[in-house]
Amino acid sequence: MADVQTVTLKDPSSSMTATYVPAAGMVCTSLADIQAGERVEYLGRRRGLQAYISDGKTMGIPILYPWANRLSSNTYSVEGAEVNLIPGENGVRTDANGAPIHGVLAANPDWQVTEESANGLAATLDWAEPRLLATFPFPHRLTMTVTLADRTLTVATTVTPTAPQSVPLCYGYHPYVTIPGVPREDWRLQTPHMRHLLVDDRGLPSGESRVWPGGAQQLGTTELDDGFDDVEMGAVFTLSGGEHQVEVAFERGYPAAQLFAPRVDNVVGIEPMAAPTDALRTGRYTTAAPGKPETAIFSIKVG
Repeated sequence: MADVQTVTLKDPSSSMTATYVPAAGMVCTSLADIQAGERVEYLGRRRGLQAYISDGKTMGIPILYPWANRLSSNTYSVEGAEVNLIPGENGVRTDANGAPIHGVLAANPDWQVTEESANGLAATLDWAEPRLLATFPFPHRLTMTVTLADRTLTVATTVTPTAPQSVPLCYGYHPYVTIPGVPREDWRLQTPHMRHLLVDDRGLPSGESRVWPGGAQQLGTTELDDGFDDVEMGAVFTLSGGEHQVEVAFERGYPAAQLFAPRVDNVVGIEPMAAPTDALRTGRYTTAAPGKPETAIFSIKVG
């Protein structure tokens, strides 16, 4: 295991804890509670922290930056400037079909802690190094601020341009939530009304869409790897089972989502996204303008 320091936040009003690893991409590796004297975990740790550090295998709550999910090509163009992504270089990783996926910050060690308290943590990353600008040529400062209170983990992300150009907002997070001690087929997933973006056989948006009415469904044998937009501010997604419930609220700045529920793993990814999949290619994103930092917030509440 790589020698990395962890920071554990403690909820002042309950026995909930959240553990972060600033030097491994500010990944959250645990969101846990003590019940009947035993530790109960609500995040999917999957292959573990070492696999995230060495191979970028996602777990816990990783940030997907500067783009979430897949791009349809190794090139994209913004305001006439073309960017070429080279798989295996500057943090670029690809899926089985060769599509660049989940940005370039997996386990990045350059986050600097700026504030720390018993139940809060803030860290920044300066997007100024050549290897970062080679993949996303927009100088800025990225700040993640997390707070644990009232059984709720709140994550605020601020993008502050540091040059006279706007910064596209296409990032997201991948919270892998789980319901401990309850069979996956008995979990219930409740989702809001939104638009379902249909995908091709590479998992990329096809351009077709349909209404997703929302509501609750038992997970059963359902598999999901589906994208959505038209997610309303404040929308709540709920995963429940037995006496456990986890709510993921898209409080601000996340109009798109991805739902991921593989049959082979007891997790559901409920992913807040600042823009739909492939937005750097399609241009379907908003920006942070010089002098106008943009903050997006999501939260996870354990019931």
